Amino acid sequence: MKRIITILLFALILLSVNNSIAQTAYITNQSDNTVSVIDIANNTVLVTIAVGVSPTGVSVSSDGTRVYVTNQDAVGIVSVISTVTNTILYSIPVGAFPQGISVNPDGTKVYVANYGANTVSVINTATNTISATIPVGSTPTSISVSPDGSKVYCANYGANTLSVINSATNNVTATIAVSTYPDAMSISPDGSKLYVANNQSNTVCVINTSTNTISDTIQVGINPGGISISPDGSKVYVSNYGSNSLRVINTTNDSVITSIPCGIAPLGVSVNSDGSKIYVVDNAFAGLVKVINATTNTVVASIPVGSYPMAFGNFISIYNTNCFAHYTTTYDSTLNNFTLNVDSISSYLATSYNWDFGDGITPPQHILLRKTPPIMFV
Repeated sequence: MKRIITILLFALILLSVNNSIAQTAYITNQSDNTVSVIDIANNTVLVTIAVGVSPTGVSVSSDGTRVYVTNQDAVGIVSVISTVTNTILYSIPVGAFPQGISVNPDGTKVYVANYGANTVSVINTATNTISATIPVGSTPTSISVSPDGSKVYCANYGANTLSVINSATNNVTATIAVSTYPDAMSISPDGSKLYVANNQSNTVCVINTSTNTISDTIQVGINPGGISISPDGSKVYVSNYGSNSLRVINTTNDSVITSIPCGIAPLGVSVNSDGSKIYVVDNAFAGLVKVINATTNTVVASIPVGSYPMAFGNFISIYNTNCFAHYTTTYDSTLNNFTLNVDSISSYLATSYNWDFGDGITPPQHILLRKTPPIMFV
């Protein structure tokens, strides 16, 4: 028994979580002043969260712990939602009529396009305060951050331009002329291409991010208003609310390969983590989220949400696969009992732990510990 205790006390413990939470989609409902939280494993609404006035833009942090929502009011507010509790943690004042929003890859900054102020607000996520306000073009709508976090792209709807911002200096380093009314944007996983939906010209401009020039212009449906790229970068999905369709673009040659009917006035678009499903917001009064099978390009489900849903941006959470855990141990020599206490800084709902340990001499041992009810990591 003493040898076993010694092994346990000096063990290197590696913990992994069997995640019991499916990916979730956060849908902003503009007329209801709410956000619908959808469990995309079974296509049901888990909870509805009250936020600010006219919620529009949405962005989920890369670690899946926070959701940032713009409330499109004259007194602009960003609501910060915890994905663990689905409650509002903070309300952050930004510029007038905020629309697009994007979290940078390491989760340290959030960029907000203020349509009514012609500015971009930079939120410091450690303090939940504004660290910078950047002047851009007329009526900025959407924001996209490069995968390495070094550049921020802002679509200026009224100026028919894009502002390229250096994230280190918060300065506009280039202005790119595009087509009429640039709106939604999405950047490729390798950062080499930026796809910009131009609302009135019914086109998507492909921007070469190395040269800040247009490398191609793709004709799509009427009034493109939402755009998202598959995780492997092979396809771009563009919603067209004027023609009630979703266009699918092959990024190898930047051409449209199919058009998918998907409800009334589709807007926000996001793709799940493995690229197998596309989620498209149906912006009607009795709002729906259409679920599209990416293999067959067919609608396989419709999920009722709130009134006039927008979901402008990246609205699907992606949970981090790492579990950052530590532990303490106690030994009662009278009862000859050994106690292991495990806690974590991860944001998961865990039902079990996988524990591998060894003393460096004998082969590692494996124990699966199960807990009922589930333990919430915070």
